[in-house]
Amino acid sequence: MCAVSFLNTTPLVWGMLHGPQRGLFDLSFRVPAGCADQMAAGEADIGILPSFELTRQDLEILPGTGIACHGPVRSILLVSSRPAGEIRTLAVDASSRTSVELARVILHRRYGAEPECVPHPPDLDVMLRRADAALIIGDPALRIDPAHLPYHVYDLGAEWVEMTGQPMVFAVWAGRRGAITPEVVEAFLGSWRYGCERMEEIVAGEAARRDFPPALVREYLTRHIVHQLGPRDYQGMELFLSYAAERRGTAV
Repeated sequence: MCAVSFLNTTPLVWGMLHGPQRGLFDLSFRVPAGCADQMAAGEADIGILPSFELTRQDLEILPGTGIACHGPVRSILLVSSRPAGEIRTLAVDASSRTSVELARVILHRRYGAEPECVPHPPDLDVMLRRADAALIIGDPALRIDPAHLPYHVYDLGAEWVEMTGQPMVFAVWAGRRGAITPEVVEAFLGSWRYGCERMEEIVAGEAARRDFPPALVREYLTRHIVHQLGPRDYQGMELFLSYAAERRGTAV
């Protein structure tokens, strides 16, 4: 089983790491695109995958939990030297294909921009020397204080919700056909519940491990990230996938 190494996944796997679900699964950690590649290669039966991967792989969603936002997400930032509608080149951290596609969709539908996207390691200063704008995601984005940047900063969670009125689902647990049994679903939900009940333990441990201020970790995991997914979240996900397919000229 493959899980994402970013902070936002931690509550989902806390029970698997420290609780009653420990030892039930062989757990490895990758960036989101790495999890997707591991699933595509047949090296994992279940993974937390960028939602965009549902357009690329035939997978079954494990319902009820994932990674979403209902407003600003804080960890997916488009930082630009010029207004969004004038962006012609975009340096992207390609570790999450959903985030890259979300940037493309928002720039196209909301701002009429179709930038050339160039993969680049998440170094903001270097990215902005090589392109008009930079897409920074995950833990590297959390190390940036948007309020103190001398640039245009777009939180793509907020941009999506303002544009559509729908939640944005960034990642879901998904598996190969037949891998998602009722027992597996309950184990994954149980791991998330275990984490929710021990949020302060997570805040203290992850703040120290990742060198983040505890207040940032707490606010991010309790205010920005949504881990419990319901019908409205999946509606938002389907809208995103349809927009992505339309932009690429394919069918969902």
